[in-house]
This record gives sequence, C-alpha cells and structure tokens, in this order.
Amino acid sequence: MSNTVYSDPTRRHDFVLLFDVTDGNPNGDPDAGNLPRVDPETMQGLVTDVCLKRKVRNYVALAKGNAAGYAIYVNDGGVALNTLHDRAYKDEGITSTGTKQKREDIDQVRQRMCATYYDIRLFGAVMTTNPNCGQVRGPAQLTFARSLSPIIPMEVCITRVAITRAEDAGTVVGESEAGKTKVTEMGRKAMVPYGLYLAHGFFSAPFAAKSGVTSEDLALFWDALRMMWDHDRSAARGMMACRGLYVFSHANAFGNAPAQELFDRVTAALKDGIETPRRFQDYTVRIDDANLPAGVEFTALAGGVTAMGV
Repeated sequence: MSNTVYSDPTRRHDFVLLFDVTDGNPNGDPDAGNLPRVDPETMQGLVTDVCLKRKVRNYVALAKGNAAGYAIYVNDGGVALNTLHDRAYKDEGITSTGTKQKREDIDQVRQRMCATYYDIRLFGAVMTTNPNCGQVRGPAQLTFARSLSPIIPMEVCITRVAITRAEDAGTVVGESEAGKTKVTEMGRKAMVPYGLYLAHGFFSAPFAAKSGVTSEDLALFWDALRMMWDHDRSAARGMMACRGLYVFSHANAFGNAPAQELFDRVTAALKDGIETPRRFQDYTVRIDDANLPAGVEFTALAGGVTAMGV
C-alpha cells in the first residue's frame, strides 16, 4: 500500500502526461487509411484517450496477471462482455430477469464488477446490456493527447516476402515475366518522424469512493502511465516513451484550485533556433511550482523538467 500524497484516493488529483514518438505511428486513424491522427486545421497530432487507456489496461494485465481484483473487463481476448455479466450474477447467486431486474440486484452485481475488474474501478463502464450490471462513473479520465508542434504524417513504401494470396505464391506473373514467380509484395507503413504529445488527466475522489479505488490501485495507475510504453513495443510504434508525468494533488476530495490554472503551470516550447523538432531535447519543459494555491502539492513522477520555479 502506498501512503504518498499522490496515491491517496481520498484526494483530487489533476495531472499532465508528456510522451513522444520517433519514426512511428502512435495512433492510426481507420478513416484515413491508418495514418497518424491529426487536427486538420493545425496539423497537430492526436492520440485518443481510448488508445492511452488500452495501454494502461495491457500494462495492468501484465503486471498483475491473475491477481484477485485486477482482472481487465475491456480486454482483447475475445471474451463477450455479457459472459462476464453472467458470471457476476452467478457469483452473487442472483438470477437475471432481464429488463425487470430489481434495482438492489443491479447495485449488488455492480459492486461485484467493481471489486473484480481494475479498469471498471478506475475508468468506469456502461454495463446495461443483458444481463444488466448497471453503470460506473470512472474516477480517472484522460483527454486526447495533442502534439506540441505540427506533424506531417508520412507513408513509406516497403517490400515484403510474405505473399498474401495462395494463388499468387509460386505462379507465373504476367506474359513478359514467363517462368518467374511472385516472391515479394509492396506494402505501406505510416509514421510520424517526431512528435511530443501532451495529455491532461483528472482523478475524482468522490467517484473513487463509489467504485472502490484503493491507494494501491492509484499507485499502479501512475506506474502504468510511466512504464506502459516499454511493454507496447512494435515496429509500427517506432520509439515511444514517457517524457513527463506531473501530478497536482489537492488537500481534499473536491479540490483547492481549478484544473486549468494548474495545467497552465506546465509548458513545453521549442528551443531557440529549432524549426523542425526531431528529438525531445529540442524542447524546453518548464514547471511553475512557485506559489502554488493553498492545499495543492506538486509531484514530478517522471522526468522531463528542465526548469522549475519560473
């Protein structure tokens, strides 16, 4: 159990996450041929909150394995959610009656789901399908991440020796190539040469009390935001890394200052003379930790601070 201020689920926390990508695709857009997501007006890169939460879920699944209370509800194992709902009803000894389910039954099963699944406790879930397990408002929420500078999504052409169709393997290709077989195919890879992304996040203590989040749960969440990049490697991702995790912890459940005023204290800007960033060192990250509002404590859980107290 962690007894640190930033892992206290009875306090409100607001946080800033900085991460970067080099020669990779941080979050493909299926509506744009899986090119990296961008804001079409500013050409800043985007990474969805869903993408970030998926990485958190995957990290927790690796870190906790089959530990009780740390199962993942929204998983990529092909398990139907209604199957998990059925299991919760059976575990509680309640018979599902569909749309006529008693409110007290739903409340009881919802508590079971919160106790069983880490991502329900933290991110919430809508579980109103049949059987109905109710809804949970998640205490931890993330915004889309946005790159600090414009990006230019790229597609590079590659060749591969993995032939897709069986009829192409070992067959003659064209009259002009009689006697030859198809041994390669052309492919495409989407990438961002470099992008430094910033996301904001929030942790609500009142919602945490309802879903049953513990200090261990919250400490695991911070660990995931820092370490999940090292367990999500692939050729398509390129090089991704956490470059900063900054937490503003309040003295009570409802907070001592507006989140936006605290977020304004974390800034990153290109260094003089840099027009096209290609590495994290091309930026200066500044934290204004002087004269914080009464009742607010600041913690840098991951690096990336080059100037403080500005």
